[in-house]
Parts: sequence; structure tokens; C-alpha cells
Amino acid sequence: MPDTGAEARAKLVRRVILDTSIAAVVVIGMGVARGVYSNELMLFNFVMFLALAQGLNIIYGFTGYLPFGYVGFYGAGAYGFSLVVMHLHASALVGMAAAAVAALVLAVILLPLLRLSGAYFAIASMAAAQAVYEVVANPDLENITKGPYGVSLSDVFAPAFSYYIALAILAFTLLLVVWLRNSRFGMSLQAIRDDSVSAAMAGVSVVRGRTIAWLLSALVAGLVGGVFAWHISVFYPDTAFDLNISIFATVFLLFGGATTLCGPLLGVFILYGIYNVIGIAVPQYFEFTYGALIVLLVLFLPNGLVSLLTNRGIRVP
Repeated sequence: MPDTGAEARAKLVRRVILDTSIAAVVVIGMGVARGVYSNELMLFNFVMFLALAQGLNIIYGFTGYLPFGYVGFYGAGAYGFSLVVMHLHASALVGMAAAAVAALVLAVILLPLLRLSGAYFAIASMAAAQAVYEVVANPDLENITKGPYGVSLSDVFAPAFSYYIALAILAFTLLLVVWLRNSRFGMSLQAIRDDSVSAAMAGVSVVRGRTIAWLLSALVAGLVGGVFAWHISVFYPDTAFDLNISIFATVFLLFGGATTLCGPLLGVFILYGIYNVIGIAVPQYFEFTYGALIVLLVLFLPNGLVSLLTNRGIRVP
């Protein structure tokens, strides 16, 4: 027998509670970890990639668009933060607002890319990120962006405070994914991903759905870029627009499994954990291990680790 309205609502409430509880455990766990583990930079990078992988999940997992140039929003956020702090002598929190605005403005400018699909969209987004990098790193703009010579924000350097702001951004991002997984809007996005024509015929606004997902995804990356600039305080354009950031976030997402809350979390904890254990000390073994894991994943688990459970009918948060 089909579920009654009351039973369906009860199931939804239980799912939301479970998803929210997982998000809370992750955020609280990373907060506690800072008090018991001395390598704060490594923990910050974990938090950063946890948020970036989930931000990428919003646009790829729910709409099927995979932007290889996702780092462009991250870099825009880092420089949006930096320009306001350097030239207006604003507080770091005002700089975070500027980071969000910078990423959203770039996302609005790049909205026409959503007319593309597949590899064309992925490559075009990467080219757009490279174009933004070339503008920021231009020596002629040294008086504005500091060009290729790097940014120094020592006046707002506050590693402890910025770490907890990064945790707040992670919590915000996780709650966004929880909402998308359990809301009508999130289900409409998945319908668009699976068959945009059928979704449009069913009354779903395809353009509106994709636009909102694109802006939310960009907002997350911009906030992460802003808190990166705040936490590090000294960085170069090559760091803020490093394509490896997009690659890592994409691999973490695909390894764990898109559209889920736990998939990207597993991808970051497993793969970035391996990177910190093997990659830094013996990078040659890391590259071999990383490559082997990815090949095995593509061959045997194309939908990520969570497919081991979903293929058996088990719902993964």
C-alpha cells in the first residue's frame, strides 16, 4: 500500500533529522579536532575541501553540470576578500561578504555557459577561470590586484577565528545539500538532470532551477576562497586559481558519490587522508596509489563508493 500523507511526512522528517545529524557530527568533529591535533593547516584544508566537494555536488550532483573551472569562483572569492581588505581597510567579515558578492557576480557573468552541456560546458568553464586568472595576475594591475607578486593581508591574520568561520561555511554548505536532498526544489533539479525535456513538460522551470543551483554552487566556492585568503593571509594568483583545486574537489565528489551527503564526505576523508599520509612524504607512491584507486573506481564503481549500498536498495544519506 502507498504511504499516507502522514507517513510520508514522518519519513521525510526522519530523513532530514538523520542528514542534519550527520552534518552536525562532521562539523563538530572538525571543530574538536583543532583542539587535539596540532596541524591546523591540514585540518583547515580538510574543511575547505569538504565544503568545495559539497559545493560542486550542488551543481553536478543535482543538475549534471560539471565545471572544471570551479576554481574560478574560489579565486574570485579570495580576491574579492583581498581587494576590500587591502583598499578599503574593511574588516575580515566585510571581506567575506565581498568574497560572496565577487563569486556571485562572476557566476552571473558566466550564466550563458549553462546553454552548453557535457564536455563543452566543462571546458568552457575552465577557460573562463583561466581568463579571470590572467586578469588578476596581469602586472599592469599591480596597484589593484598586486598582479603576480602576491597578496599580503597580515592586518587581518586570525587563524583561529577564520578556522571557525570555515566551519560555519561548511555547516551552511552541508545544510544546503540536506535541503536539496529533501525538498521539492531538489527533486525538480534531479528531474532536470535526468531529462530536462520531460521536466519542462511537467511544469518544472529548467532555466530557473539550473540558475539557482549554479549561483548556490558559486556562492559556496566564493565563501571558501574568501576564508582561505583570510586564513592564509599571504598567497599568489597561482595559488588562488590552481586548477588542482577543481581537480581535487571533482575527484573527491566522484569517488564518494554525487547527489548524496555522505559521498563527498567519504571522498575527502579517504582520498585527502591518503594524500596527507602518502602524498607529502613519498609523492611518487601517492601518484601511483591515487591513480590506481581512480582507475578501479571508474571500472567497477562509476557511481562512487555509495553505489555499493544504493545498488542493494539501501538509502544513503
